[in-house]
Amino acid sequence: MIEAIKTDIEGVVILKPRVFNDERGYFFESFSKKDLEEALGRKVDFVQDNESKSSYGVVRGLHFQTGEFAQAKLVRVISGTVLDIAVDIRKDSPTYGKYVAVELSGDNHLQLFIPRGLAHGFSVLSEEAVFQYKCDNYYAPEHEGHAAWNDPEFAIDWKVPQDKIILSEKDRKNGK
Repeated sequence: MIEAIKTDIEGVVILKPRVFNDERGYFFESFSKKDLEEALGRKVDFVQDNESKSSYGVVRGLHFQTGEFAQAKLVRVISGTVLDIAVDIRKDSPTYGKYVAVELSGDNHLQLFIPRGLAHGFSVLSEEAVFQYKCDNYYAPEHEGHAAWNDPEFAIDWKVPQDKIILSEKDRKNGK
């Protein structure tokens, strides 16, 4: 059973699973296709899982895939804390250029569903974080797109001081 929390951007949904805590720790279903489809009101077919481990200050993004290689994602944090960002880059969308920011952590167990047509990124707010996501389409590097993580049009507050941000070479080249 999961609770679906709508955001200001059509299709971007925060998912709150039912967590069972006791003296041994906790248990929850991190993924149920049936429950997810019921919560979203649409079909999903994930074909690839990815995982990354990053240290404090790492900013990954903003990434997306284009055309028939676009991807919807279901993201979550296994350990640590990140600020997850989904930017609407669908030209015909009434929320074009707007973004949703959600703190995801190993403690709150929240997940974020990001539909196709959005750019995605995150910043690591804890000492380190393990980030996991499902994709509904395979990665195709020749169809990868990038939006600048520091694009003034989006004005994203990554919650990390500018001098502490760590970027990949690819993301550094895409910064303005």
